[in-house]
Amino acid sequence: MRFYNRQHRHYCGIDLHVKTMYVCMLDANGQVLVHRNVNSTPEAFLATIAPYRDDLVVAAECMFTWYWLADLCAAEGIAFVLGHALAMKAIHGGKAKNDKIDSHKIASLLRGGLLPQAYVYPAGMRSTRDLLRRRLQIVRKRGQLLAHIQNTRAQYNLPAFERRLAYPANREGVADRFSDPSVRKSIDVDVTLVDTYDGLINDLELTIVREAKRHDADAFHIQLHRFIARMAAARFSCASASFSRPVLL
Repeated sequence: MRFYNRQHRHYCGIDLHVKTMYVCMLDANGQVLVHRNVNSTPEAFLATIAPYRDDLVVAAECMFTWYWLADLCAAEGIAFVLGHALAMKAIHGGKAKNDKIDSHKIASLLRGGLLPQAYVYPAGMRSTRDLLRRRLQIVRKRGQLLAHIQNTRAQYNLPAFERRLAYPANREGVADRFSDPSVRKSIDVDVTLVDTYDGLINDLELTIVREAKRHDADAFHIQLHRFIARMAAARFSCASASFSRPVLL
């Protein structure tokens, strides 16, 4: 775990939400300069920090809303630190907790050199990484459906399937093994959804491979093993943005 320990004149801790953010500004001595709730908009944020732009660093916890704030700070030439959510909880977790307290704790950790860092993923590659994560979610849902078919077979003590149901051709007539109409319908739903997910996954993979090549063609073409999966290569390409980065989120 890496901690941000550079010295600045002003330290800004933000408890960031979708519609609002609680901003806490400290000076080098720990004196509170600003501590208030504002709208989560670029205009409100820039207006709040305007008097303290000189040698300013901004920090926010790594939640799903941080993209726009990181990009705004980069565009404005403001140092930005992304706090590692789990490590921060271990450091400053307490019984008293609200937006006002959290923003002050983030600013205090930042000022004290104790803010654990997460990796600020490059803006141009975030969408591809998110698409990889989306694919993973769909693959897991597909696996749950196949597991349900197998569990239902075992539940009714039927013979094992001769072939792997992961392949579309092997799923034909699967529902006919079950005599109960309701069970057959349930298995039909599983098979239909799996077929749909197969098409979605294939389409996603084509897009991901194309985008991974665009981000870093050399890294994408590295073959770590002759059986390496295309998605593993794509993930490697997306992860190669910085080998010296802190913990990736």
